[in-house]
Amino acid sequence: MKQQEQWSSKLGFIYATAGTAIGLGAIWKFPYVAGTSGGGAFFLLFMLFTVLIGLPLLIGEFILGRHTGKDAISTYKELAPKSAWKITGWIGVITCFIILSFYSVVGGWSLLYLFHAITGQLSGLTVDQYGERFGEIISNPIPTLGAQLLFIVLTIVVVSKGIQKGIERASKIMMPALFILLIVIAIRSLTLEGAMDGIRFLLLPDMANVSSDTVLFALGQAFFALSLGVSVMVTYSSYVPKTQSLPVSAVSIAVMNVLVALLSGLIIFPGVFTFGLEPSEGPPLIFVVLPAIFEQMVFGELFLIAFFILFVFAALTSAFSMLEIIVATRVKKDIKKRPRVSWAVGLLIFVLGIPACLSYGAMADVNILGRTFFDAADYLASNILMPFGAFLISIFIPLKLSKTALFEELKQGSSVGSKVFIVWYVLLKYVTPIAIIIIFIDAIGIFK
Repeated sequence: MKQQEQWSSKLGFIYATAGTAIGLGAIWKFPYVAGTSGGGAFFLLFMLFTVLIGLPLLIGEFILGRHTGKDAISTYKELAPKSAWKITGWIGVITCFIILSFYSVVGGWSLLYLFHAITGQLSGLTVDQYGERFGEIISNPIPTLGAQLLFIVLTIVVVSKGIQKGIERASKIMMPALFILLIVIAIRSLTLEGAMDGIRFLLLPDMANVSSDTVLFALGQAFFALSLGVSVMVTYSSYVPKTQSLPVSAVSIAVMNVLVALLSGLIIFPGVFTFGLEPSEGPPLIFVVLPAIFEQMVFGELFLIAFFILFVFAALTSAFSMLEIIVATRVKKDIKKRPRVSWAVGLLIFVLGIPACLSYGAMADVNILGRTFFDAADYLASNILMPFGAFLISIFIPLKLSKTALFEELKQGSSVGSKVFIVWYVLLKYVTPIAIIIIFIDAIGIFK
């Protein structure tokens, strides 16, 4: 049995983990959830939850993973043997199954859009025609299933190659390129006619329109965007050497995540108001607005192709982490199993994701509690399982690791003082679980 794999560099870990966090959560999901949940008020709550709840929990998951050096399920087994706490790891694995089953559908859409952009089928259309084209593309079962399968296969190929040669190498290329292109597109979007209306919608909070759903969705987005509550970060940090600063890495990732969400909003919402669309358009938003924005740009077709290449990259970096947490629970330290397990798990996820893929076509009329398979999977994972998993983790860490052990792990590779540690400990032990309980209770209507 070979030794546990590790990231080859601090930057490699940050890029890979940022890729996990940034991905489609920030670029695709943030704009449409913000658009349906109050714009500026949602963004304000999202930032607050990221800093006060997400960041402390992210550091906590990092500590768990590096402290044990094991996958998610094995981590809870080691720290709480012969107890039911291992269910926390299983919740993470199951949630990643569910997320990747519908996430791969969007990844497939991005591949289809890349193909249509390359072949010139996304140029010269009106905004309404872009909306119609989107509907035509995602309702056609054969191409969408084929694209979803291709997306899963690409994910499997990278994860099967391991940490350094697969995930880290790909992330080092994808993430810087993605940042640069997002900045370029945001600058262009801000010159559109309706840019100021879009900026006001995103950055000026109207708290009068905040509902319990807005708060729950903002919390869910903070967890989804940082991949929290599913022990992905526990698994990724198990490959981190003791010389790396966990707080610095966590802050870097949180800042990058908020920045990319902001850039995505500044790209989308000026276009929404310029072209007379509704912010509440939903999941299709980015696929309708972006081609219309590029239509207004010099060399717009080339930029559109470049964007969807990087959009695919962003989707893949997040998919890597979700497949990795599942694969790691089966591979453990025997890396010879990695290729076989990666293919078996990945193909199973594809099969489970078929109903979500057909939710906008052949199975559009099949509902679960009023939601399509796609929307039901998204809601269950993002707004129920991830916050619940985060709640369990926030309870587990101070319960099973002493303050001394936590402080010592946090200090490894960093110069964190006792005051910073106390603030982090209080936020994790008290603020995070209490906030999650209150938001959950309000969302399900007990106080109504």
